[in-house]
Amino acid sequence: MKTMLDIPDPVYRRLKAEAAERGCSVKDLVLRGVKAELEGGRAPRKPRAVTLPLIESKRPGWLRLTNNQINEILFP
Repeated sequence: MKTMLDIPDPVYRRLKAEAAERGCSVKDLVLRGVKAELEGGRAPRKPRAVTLPLIESKRPGWLRLTNNQINEILFP
C-alpha cells in the first residue's frame, strides 16, 4: 500500500543522512521505525522514585513554615 507523509525538511535531511549512513533506503528506515513502534520496540518507562525532604517537628503532625522556609527546603 502506498501512502504520503508530510515530513519537515530538517527531519527529512536527518532521515536521509541516517539511511545513507546505515546503507539502506529512506523507505527501509521508515518501515523499520514503524514496525518497531507497532511491536512495542520502546522500553516501558519506569516510575521514578520520589524523595521528599524530612522535616523534624517538636509536635508531630504540626509544622509551621513560611514560604521562604519552604523554598529553602525545596530549592537549596
